[in-house]
Amino acid sequence: MLNKHRTWFNEKAAVWDSNVLKEERCQKLHEIIKNLGIKVNSVVLDVGTGTGVLIPWLKEAVGLTGKIIAVDFAEEMLQFAIAKNFGSSVNILSADVHNLPFENDYFDEVVCNSAFPHFHNKPLAMQEMTRVLKPGGRLSICHPAPREELNSFHRNLGGVVANDMLPAEEEMVSIANRSGLTNIEIKDGPQTYLLTGRKAK
Repeated sequence: MLNKHRTWFNEKAAVWDSNVLKEERCQKLHEIIKNLGIKVNSVVLDVGTGTGVLIPWLKEAVGLTGKIIAVDFAEEMLQFAIAKNFGSSVNILSADVHNLPFENDYFDEVVCNSAFPHFHNKPLAMQEMTRVLKPGGRLSICHPAPREELNSFHRNLGGVVANDMLPAEEEMVSIANRSGLTNIEIKDGPQTYLLTGRKAK
């Protein structure tokens, strides 16, 4: 499954920005990041960065003294992100969310945009994203559409991503709790989806 998904996303890389980055979608994502209130000087992990969609807004949030590490498992996607020349405060790496190459308790924030449904082992992915957070650090899982709309979109796309679903609230809270997150909040709709949780101190 992992290889099929990697191939699917790699094949979409060249047209991703033109097909996916519509103005309305970008506005929703920018609003989500802005409303998170990420602190200046934060160290942020962008999981499933793709072509680097969130990076400009994350850079805006962390300021000149912050740091962003962006990861994805689709190498072609990453090539388009690297070509955008985001600067020395951004490191872009190939990595699998199920086995993140970072030490424990490293990041102030982990942000995962439009990727969680595609993870084949969602509990393990959540555990890994939580593991690399500092105690008290925050995980944010976001989408520029509510859950039902997102799941319907994947079903209609068919093929490799037809069964890539964002779990219901009860299951997401359970996965987050078992991963060591507290203060879990889910805002589902009307225009976006956002789960946030803090790593227990």
